[in-house]
Amino acid sequence: MQIYVLEAILLVFLIFITCAVIFCKDILSASIIYCAFSFCAVLLYLMMGSPDVAFTEAVIGTVSTIFFVTCLRKIDRWCK
Repeated sequence: MQIYVLEAILLVFLIFITCAVIFCKDILSASIIYCAFSFCAVLLYLMMGSPDVAFTEAVIGTVSTIFFVTCLRKIDRWCK
C-alpha cells in the first residue's frame, strides 16, 4: 500500500512540475525544472520495476538539460 502512495505523490509532483515549466517566463529556469521532471520520471520508472527505461530517461534528461543550458548561453534567456 505504501508503494501506491509514493507513486501517487510522484505523479502529483510530475503534474506540478509540468505546470511550473509551462508558466515559467525564464527559459533557463524552465530547463532546470524540466531536469527535475526527468528525475521524478526516473524515480517513478524505478518504482514500477523498469530500470532500462529509467536509465534511458536519466541519460536523455541529462543530455537534453546540458544541451538546453549550452544553447541558452548564446541567446536571450527571457521569453517575451
